[in-house]
Order: sequence, then structure tokens, then C-alpha cells
Amino acid sequence: MPSSQDGHPRRLLPRPCRVLVLLNPRGGTGKALHLFQNRVQPMLQEAGFSFQLRQTERRNHARELVRTEDLSSWDALVVMSGDGLMHEVVNGLMERPDWETAIQKPLCSLPAGSGNALAASVNHYAGNEQVTNEDLLTNCTLLLCHGGLSPMNLLSLHTASGSRLFSVLSLGWGFVADVDVESEKYRCLGKIRFTLGTFLRLAALRTYHGTLSYLPVGAPSSKISAGPPLDHDQPGPVDSLLVPLEQPVPENWTVVPDHEFVLVLALLHSHLGSEMFAAPMARGSGGVVHLFYLRAGVPRATLLRLFMAMEKGTHMDLDCPNLVYVPVVAFRLEPHDTRGMLTVDGEQLVSEAVQGQVHPGRFQLVSGCPELKPGPEPSPLPCSEDSASSEFTS
Repeated sequence: MPSSQDGHPRRLLPRPCRVLVLLNPRGGTGKALHLFQNRVQPMLQEAGFSFQLRQTERRNHARELVRTEDLSSWDALVVMSGDGLMHEVVNGLMERPDWETAIQKPLCSLPAGSGNALAASVNHYAGNEQVTNEDLLTNCTLLLCHGGLSPMNLLSLHTASGSRLFSVLSLGWGFVADVDVESEKYRCLGKIRFTLGTFLRLAALRTYHGTLSYLPVGAPSSKISAGPPLDHDQPGPVDSLLVPLEQPVPENWTVVPDHEFVLVLALLHSHLGSEMFAAPMARGSGGVVHLFYLRAGVPRATLLRLFMAMEKGTHMDLDCPNLVYVPVVAFRLEPHDTRGMLTVDGEQLVSEAVQGQVHPGRFQLVSGCPELKPGPEPSPLPCSEDSASSEFTS
């Protein structure tokens, strides 16, 4: 078995390989089926892969399919669309009675949507240049043919209305979520829709009121009040770092003093879109959520420069005093009104209080990056009192 750069055996897909391809024919510019037949299928056949193609017909169709699918028939699930379809698939797997084994079925992201952030991140981890469209699809299909797997983080989320869901990419609130949702009407333009949406929202820039709290990586441990686990009656791993939303956050959490924001972004991976290199420090594993927030008061021109620099991942070098980055293992966001939109993996949610905890290495993703040890379930690590509440400004 091949070894990763750290000398540990690397997990590979078996040969011959049987994959179930879930494809959204309406994703992005609507060319997913054509791209599969003309780009992906010949490469899979040459690599000796057998596959079954299923096209989704409606929202949450993929979620329903994987919830009841006989997973033993497949060596991997291939998701060809944007990030929203992978979100459906992962949440469908986590809703199964056998979720602990189901979520370990290898997954692969083939880009055919508008954002394609997960595919762009995997392409980056593999050491490839940042590319888009058919070039990105070709790179990700090659990774699938090579069959390398890496453990990836999963973000467990709880909302004030009582729902639990899982994120494979990001949670956004404010400016970034508004652009994502409001640009949906321009889906036919492909990834350009986000550029257009950014300019339109810049012209009508607004601030968002809420409370943000988080548990930084390396915060000193403290005991959480006794009682049943937060999610004892729901499928999925126990979120041991979280308390019910109606309770104050634990004492070892940092509460941001500001209440007016332009955006809040919790990101698991390096990219927020195929040309949005938002978290250059991210590797997708290791139990870290990359939390960014932008305080109110940033000039429009500065905000535009930040988004333009994000294409190359140099936005953190602009020394914007309003932009704050901190690596965390858990967080809570409490909007004070319904003005701002809330998105998870690009899918819109009701704007309400939400909190989350990262679970490292919870699922396997086709990737060209060296295997990273998932490590233990996230918990605060011993450190000094000063580092517990530190913030890393750009």
C-alpha cells in the first residue's frame, strides 16, 4: 500500500472499483450530464471503474436516496454537482440507523455547480494549480481514478428551532450569505454569478447585528455543567463541547465584544468557491474550523479589495483592522434579528441562533493530499490563559 508523506499507509479505493454517481442535471449552467458523458465517463472506463448513474430530480432527492441505499453495493459515492448535493448526501448518510459505518463510505466531489468549493479545495490539497470549469473537473476525476482517500472534518450544527444538521464546507452569515443566496437568480452565468452578486451587495452594503462566541483551539479546559449530552436523542456523534442554546456559553469560551458585523464565516476547507481561496491555512482535517469575521465600519473600497485578493489567498496580507481570523473547535452565532441570511454549504437556512462543533476525520474523501491523522475528538488543549482568548487579526 502506498505511503503518505508522513510515512503512514494511505487508504486507497479498491480495484476494480464500483461507484454510484449521483448527478444533478440542473446544477450550475445545466451541463453536468454532458460533462459526465464526455469528460468523466471515458476516464472512469479507462481506469477500470464500473458505475451506475442516477440523476437527481428534485431538492433533497440525493438525501433520500442515500438514506435507504444498500451501500455494500458500492466502493464509493461520487457526487457530481455543486456543494449543495454533497451536503444532501452527507446529511442523508448521517440520518441512517447505521450512520457510524455509512459515513465512512468514501465520497468524491466532481465539480458541476457554480461554486465548487469542495472540489477546488481538494484540487489545492493535491498540489495542483488553481483552475476552474472543465480543468477542475478533469483534475478531480484524475484524483478519483488514482483512488487516494483522506479523512476530512465534519461540522455538527444545532439550531434554535431544534434541528441538527451536518456541514462539509461552511457556515456563512451576513454579506457572504446574502451574495450566495441573492445571486441564485443568476445561476445560468456559472461562477460569474458570485462576482455580480458581490458588486450588487457592495452597492447596498449593510451591517448585521448579533453575538458571536467561540472556543479557540488551545483554550484551557473547563467542566461543562452536568446533564445529558446535547444530542443524546439524535443520530450522530455527541457534541461534548456544546451546551443548550438557551444557556450561556461555557466560561472558557471567548465572546466577541462587537455586535455589528459585515460577515461571519466558519470554513472547514481552503476554498469558498473555485476562485475564492478564503483559508490558505486550511487542510480539511485536524479538527479545526477556520472562523473569520468582519467588523462593521469597513469601507466599501477595502471590502472590494479583500474579495479581489481572496482569489489568490492574499486577503490576509492587506492588514485590514476589521478582519479577524481565529482557529476554533466550536462556535455559536446568535443573530439579533432576521435581517441577515444564514447559509450552510451554500444552502439557505432560517436566520436563527446556531452553534457547531467540529469532528475530525469523520468521513473519507477522495483527495490527492497526504493522509492526515484525524486525531481524537475535539477538546480544548492545555495552554496559557493568555492564548485562550487571543484573536488573530489579518
